[in-house]
Amino acid sequence: MERTEIFEIARNGLWKQNPALTQLLGLCPTLAISTSVVNGASLGLATVLVMALASALTAALRNLIPYEIRIPVFILIIASLVTMVDLAFNAWFHSLYLVLGIFIPLIVVNCIVLARVEVFAAKNGVLSSAWDGITMGAGLVVVLALLGGLRELLGAGTLFGGIDMVFEGARPLHVLPEAYPGFLVAILPPGAFLLLGFLIAGRNWLEERAARRARGAAHEARPAAA
Repeated sequence: MERTEIFEIARNGLWKQNPALTQLLGLCPTLAISTSVVNGASLGLATVLVMALASALTAALRNLIPYEIRIPVFILIIASLVTMVDLAFNAWFHSLYLVLGIFIPLIVVNCIVLARVEVFAAKNGVLSSAWDGITMGAGLVVVLALLGGLRELLGAGTLFGGIDMVFEGARPLHVLPEAYPGFLVAILPPGAFLLLGFLIAGRNWLEERAARRARGAAHEARPAAA
């Protein structure tokens, strides 16, 4: 891969085509499991692993897969990888595995994974496809962690609640006083919808501001060129 291609794929995954903020894919796990930083980031990292491996395997086998049965084969590849991740979580992070519950197996039918395999990995090389899966998954991790952090902070006044499920002996960070009563709506599904809406609005605002600056710079350059 060339450097320009590396940066372009990373920019698409992290910002321009962010799965949660731009494509609005995988909203069910995004809204349901993002009750804390640990929960959101853990599910996001599991998705990154599946996306990277599924994209690489699909790219490596794409010339051997008949076009008519490509979707069932893609799902079979994804399901095999998700089963491995599910068993790994159950063995090494059992407490976290119980919290994430059904959302780890549901990565199989997550539109983000299947969409990138179909749109990108089935048409590009192994390295490019693996990098695309990593960056797309990383974009999802950022949104899940940020949304989980906002919900946890507003709802309980803490950050990294449940970190002991990953690192034994670690404790959450109490950002707000322990007497903070908590904002219950932030932890409930309506709060997830509202906060995700604010994140999407913030991204769109930044994009619009950048576009206005680009138009202004182009407009100023025309008289100078003339």
